[in-house]
Amino acid sequence: MAYLKVGMSACGGFLVAPNWVMTAAHCMGNATVILGAHNIHEPETTQQIRGVIRYYQHPEYDPNTMSNDIMLLKLTAKATLNDYVKTIPLPKTSSDVPTGTKCSIAGWGLIDDDQATNKLFETKVSIYSRRKCIHFYPHLDTGMVCAGSFHELSDSSQGDSGGPLVCNKVAQGIVSFGYNTPPGVYTRISNYLPWIKKILKK
Repeated sequence: MAYLKVGMSACGGFLVAPNWVMTAAHCMGNATVILGAHNIHEPETTQQIRGVIRYYQHPEYDPNTMSNDIMLLKLTAKATLNDYVKTIPLPKTSSDVPTGTKCSIAGWGLIDDDQATNKLFETKVSIYSRRKCIHFYPHLDTGMVCAGSFHELSDSSQGDSGGPLVCNKVAQGIVSFGYNTPPGVYTRISNYLPWIKKILKK
């Protein structure tokens, strides 16, 4: 999990290669990337700080509908991979994550001021069916996936914008919107594999 300091605000993100971080397109801004942090307000020895040399926001990102809410950041230097700083694998195919799959989101609770915490924590969520999710979000498109917990009010309000939705150790989504009431909406990473591959070659 990466912590992105963007001006006065902050976002989550995650390492997909030693010098590439994936996050949400709406986190655009002059970012400093902190990797390997647990308590974000302490100068921990595990932390690695990197700048960003290039921002690759998806060309069809639409801030009104939140379509294509995905961005790749090329870091000024490669991260040193270790127990605290790891890359997260991306999906290999464009297929949907099955409904009911158990996933997790992590973050520092940056979105929700009441819940904000200095320490990284994790929340479990389940994938919603597209049919069920359209009831909540009529403009849902194929680049989005919904997840939330069915029995308690924890969804991505517990995570951070731009952070990963991890299912079976693979990053399947990026926290996008829908923070206040479950389910949360995530950018469906598997929908963007050709674009991601193209950018990572740069």
